[in-house]
Amino acid sequence: MRYGNMVPGVFLARPNRFIAHVEIGGKTEVCHVKNTGRCRELLPPGAGVWCQRSDNPSRKTQYDLIAVQKGHRLINMDSQAPNAAAKEWLLSGGLGDVEALRAETVHGDSRFDFSFVKDGRQCFLEVKGVTLEDGGVCAFPDAPTERGAKHLRGLIRAVREGFGAYVLFVIQMADIRYLRPNDATDPAFGAALREAAQQGVTVLAMDCDVTENSMTIRRPVPVVLGSGELRVKSGD
Repeated sequence: MRYGNMVPGVFLARPNRFIAHVEIGGKTEVCHVKNTGRCRELLPPGAGVWCQRSDNPSRKTQYDLIAVQKGHRLINMDSQAPNAAAKEWLLSGGLGDVEALRAETVHGDSRFDFSFVKDGRQCFLEVKGVTLEDGGVCAFPDAPTERGAKHLRGLIRAVREGFGAYVLFVIQMADIRYLRPNDATDPAFGAALREAAQQGVTVLAMDCDVTENSMTIRRPVPVVLGSGELRVKSGD
């Protein structure tokens, strides 16, 4: 996926979840933050960022904060980007041949990001964007998410009903050693992820090529579920 009208800036402050103050072209601009997560480790004052300029005069803010430089890594922090990148990946054969690809599909009491038919079998796929990184290791989630655990329980039910089920962690940066559940922040999600893997939900993690104006799913990353268990999925 690609962005237009991108400009560099310097992060100054984040008064609340929805806006940031960014120095752009020598002026302090109010930017919309397209990620309501905490993201404290991503946005220290002085961090280099990339923002998308909007030409819509009716908008309250002219810019969206899209990406941030963290050490040698450029990290996309747009919470809408993982689904867009996942759709491109699925259409380009990331999971092999799929048919009848649809977004936002309701099954039972869950709304999954995608549904499709693979090898004659109806499948559901939930996407989780990942931005929390430390020393080349990523963790999910960065804040408690009952909704995330609910999606996993829905995927488990889908497997029991005979459907295919996938959870895809889209890591919004490159060169990651592995992904793990963030049990310290949300032990319930970690427990649900381990159960999902045991019950037949396919757990995938992919890193991304990130530039100042694009994000593209790149290659698989190992998922470490804990207790010595290592699962590596290639997406083939």
